[in-house]
This record gives sequence, C-alpha cells and structure tokens, in this order.
Amino acid sequence: MDEMVRISGYHAHVYFDAATLEQARALCEDAAKRFPVKMGRVHERLVGPHPCWSCQLAFRADLFADLVPWLMLNRGGLDVLLHPITGNELRDHRDCAMWIGRSHVLDLSVLDDAED
Repeated sequence: MDEMVRISGYHAHVYFDAATLEQARALCEDAAKRFPVKMGRVHERLVGPHPCWSCQLAFRADLFADLVPWLMLNRGGLDVLLHPITGNELRDHRDCAMWIGRSHVLDLSVLDDAED
C-alpha cells in the first residue's frame, strides 16, 4: 500500500437487530452527545455492504484514541465495524477494517475500488 495514503476520518458501524435496536440507538446517541461525531440514520434494513442493520458514526481521525476505547467498553455486546476513510471504499472495508466484537462477512461487490 502506498505510504502516502491519507486517512481523513473513520466510520464506526454499529450492528444490531430487532431485539437490540433500542440498545444500538442509545449507544449511538450517547456517542454523539459525548464526542463530536456525526450520527447517521438508524437503518432497520440492510444498507451498502453491511449484512446487518446498522448505524454509522463518522468521526475525525484525531478522535480515534478516545472514541474507539469508549465503544469497546460501552458497546454492550453489539458488534462494531471500524474502517478508515481514504478515498477507496473497497480497500477501506476489505483491507483496512477492524472489528469490535464478532466480525461479519461484508458484501464487497457494492463498493467502489476507484480512488476519490
């Protein structure tokens, strides 16, 4: 990988189902109150490459050291996909992602491999 690739931020995708919907909503809302993150919609359907219902938290790279440990300690058993934003969606989700909790198989066919 090119050493000059710049990480402009991160996405944390909190995964949930019907039984954990309110738990996930509360977690994401709490994160948005505590940190300068942008909370996305609480999707009660599959969106993009995600094999579960999800809610996205978008945040600046300089928040990683504060937000990620908080998610680790407060996720309450929910699974969280973390990936950088570098301008290449496929690489970000396939090669550079990390998981808090259980990992899931993503549908990578919907992601763009081109550099932005």
